[in-house]
Amino acid sequence: MMNRRVFMGGVAAATVLAPRAASAQTPPTARRIGLLMATTPTAAAHIVVAFADGLRELGHVEGKNVRFEYRWAEGHRERFAEMAADLVRQPVDVLVASSQAAALAAQRATRTIPIVMVNASDPVEAGLVVSLARPGGNVTGLSEYLTREIRAKQLQLLKEALPKMSGVAVLHSAATTVGLREYEAAGQTVAVRVQVVEIRNRDDLEPAFAALARARIDALLVPADPFLFTERQRVAALAREHRLPGMYSTREYAEAGGLMSYSARFSEQFRRAAIYVDKILRGASPATLPVEAPSQYELVINVTTAKALGLTIPQSLLLRADQVIE
Repeated sequence: MMNRRVFMGGVAAATVLAPRAASAQTPPTARRIGLLMATTPTAAAHIVVAFADGLRELGHVEGKNVRFEYRWAEGHRERFAEMAADLVRQPVDVLVASSQAAALAAQRATRTIPIVMVNASDPVEAGLVVSLARPGGNVTGLSEYLTREIRAKQLQLLKEALPKMSGVAVLHSAATTVGLREYEAAGQTVAVRVQVVEIRNRDDLEPAFAALARARIDALLVPADPFLFTERQRVAALAREHRLPGMYSTREYAEAGGLMSYSARFSEQFRRAAIYVDKILRGASPATLPVEAPSQYELVINVTTAKALGLTIPQSLLLRADQVIE
């Protein structure tokens, strides 16, 4: 039997790669929903499925009463400005931004069209909203506002899996908006030296991993980063090749062969974003819709990868995992 997620992911990828064919049959009165996406149609196919499913459950069906307008940055945040401006020119009735950088570009493009952000690291500090309880402008949505605690928890869990770990590399690109210095502070609490490594483009990945292996870095930590998320299959493969155990920002990395992840479920965040879109389409103002932080974080451990790396994950950690991939 075909796995539903694989099947639906294929359906989503086909849909987003051929939006004109889908929209050709859409009634002219359908409401337009713009999606400013940080990655690629393939990398985010399951996320699109979750969002569309969430809207469908609320009575908004693509091709009937709503129409999706996708823009894909493919991990390049510098593309957000023109893509956001293009969605505003359409115009769309509501704009969904898949990252903090995307939300900022959308906010610069319009102060009138409602914006629903997803996975913003700190929307108050970034100036996207006045406060979480009362956003006050045209932006609302979902935030990972508790990210400092989550970063510390990620390092703590990695330390539990690797008790002798003394040094960890935090891999990131220019696309990330996560405060990297906070990882350094978190490292001090668990007696782990943190080294920040920047990846500028896809060609940097292999040399960076080879350098980390030569430097005898004990482990890898990958924060929320649209570019690296797009390249997650290759990141996980290189980590296994160079025998680097990793803690990752989303479960998708663990599913791709990374060792472990601790985060909110990204697809669930987009399903929740559909609730905001529904309320706005029904007349609610984003100024008065409180920003929501994730209520649940999940620990996923890939024991197949652990065995390949010659690691034995403590039973106490396995028992706390929300999912063990075998």
